[in-house]
Amino acid sequence: MQQTQIAQGLPYYEAFINKYPTIYELANADEEAVLKLWQGLGYYSRARNLNFTAKHIATNLKGKFPENYSSLLELKGVGDYTASAIASICYDEQTAVVDGNVYRVLSRFFGIETPINSSQGIKYFKELAQTLLPKQDVGNFNQAIMDFGARQCKPQSPDCSICPLNDGCIALKNNQVNALPVKINKVKITKKHLNFIVFISEDGKTILEKRTKKGIWKNLYQFPLIETKKRISLKNFLMNDNFKKLIGVKIYTMTLFNDKEIVHKLSHQHLYTSFWIVNVDRLSNDSISTSKIHDFPVPILISRFIDAFDF
Repeated sequence: MQQTQIAQGLPYYEAFINKYPTIYELANADEEAVLKLWQGLGYYSRARNLNFTAKHIATNLKGKFPENYSSLLELKGVGDYTASAIASICYDEQTAVVDGNVYRVLSRFFGIETPINSSQGIKYFKELAQTLLPKQDVGNFNQAIMDFGARQCKPQSPDCSICPLNDGCIALKNNQVNALPVKINKVKITKKHLNFIVFISEDGKTILEKRTKKGIWKNLYQFPLIETKKRISLKNFLMNDNFKKLIGVKIYTMTLFNDKEIVHKLSHQHLYTSFWIVNVDRLSNDSISTSKIHDFPVPILISRFIDAFDF
């Protein structure tokens, strides 16, 4: 739910818990099957971590889920926010949840200009939130302040006139509501030009490759990829050294599927993508039938092309 609405995410959640109703089904699941079910959500490392952690809990912890903040932090993929949320909501542990909504509420109400994504800010806001916890119903309090930030103390143009906290809000008093919270812009957006080679042989086969290196889309499948410094024409692409190395078969035709590059925006990079349709006489033994292409977990960028091309 970090980057999408409940209405869009709920079908994925329901499908996931129907497929894996207990920790044991998820622990026994193949990672590729988990990634396929997750396809379209992004943040694929979270799916891999869920699968890994389920195996750890089922095998090493005998199926017993950790019940306190410190033990939860030992799970792969679980950080302060997730551990605090589970520990407080499920077990009423005295640990504050600090998410984007909480940062916003606290920075505005107390008039704090320390950047929320600085090491100093992360520590300070966590300590401040911890001092505000009630002695009972910690989980309800944490959920309430997150919900308050989402519904009332919104990022843009909140209606401060009806806010129950407006009498004590320093940001409102000092006309800083739109200036807080402060965030350092650390993310440098890189621009990449991706060229996917969609082979199609006479006997209806194509090639998908598994991404095994660290980074985006790890363990997902894609068409053979050649990255270029800028958009490239067909003539120049045929002369590309990487393309020449890739091609070891007779080409009948080669066409560009999309006239304009498809722009796929991620948090830290923008991918300018072209899909090249290459008709060939035959393919190597590691090729797959195009009829099975929907069985493989792929990034949403590839999935949308597969649907558009109508294999």
